[in-house]
Amino acid sequence: MILDLSSVYANRNTEEEREVRIDMESFRSKMGAFPIIKKEPFLLRVANVDDQRLLIRGALDLTVSIPCDRCLQEVPVVLHLVIDKDLPLEPDVCGFDEKSHPTDPQDEEDCLEQAAYRNGSQLDTDRLVYGEILSVWPLKTLCREDCRGICSKCGANRNETECGCDRSVPDPRMAAFQDVFNKFKEV
Repeated sequence: MILDLSSVYANRNTEEEREVRIDMESFRSKMGAFPIIKKEPFLLRVANVDDQRLLIRGALDLTVSIPCDRCLQEVPVVLHLVIDKDLPLEPDVCGFDEKSHPTDPQDEEDCLEQAAYRNGSQLDTDRLVYGEILSVWPLKTLCREDCRGICSKCGANRNETECGCDRSVPDPRMAAFQDVFNKFKEV
């Protein structure tokens, strides 16, 4: 959803609150595509502070379907997103012209992030939310704490069935250690 913020830009010390709907049906990244299974409209507050700063505030919950890291079963994960941006009112303050660039790498990163969701007086809320999803994405997703994963031999989900495969085969990454122990084993 694209929001036109020209009225906020034009009026000093103005604040608007708008109901925003997310158009994304799935979250796509290098990790894959993850369907958004629950999303609701949320309120986004945008304020012009002294014709110098643009404040963007809001909060929403999205439920995304993510595969379990051990058994690959789909897990609904609620992501709580808090949008709290304090930006220069004029997007060209970042200084990306031929003569100057931001000197601080963090400033340059912030400017590049802004360019992804802000174009003049328009705000792309889907891209804004996309950036927030990236910042709260879980490092590990499990269907349950004691998930037993999948069998490395037959691929069966060990939470649902006991496949009977022999799991006594040593880890090949530990083969060098096993050779050392075998060499010094007393007979």
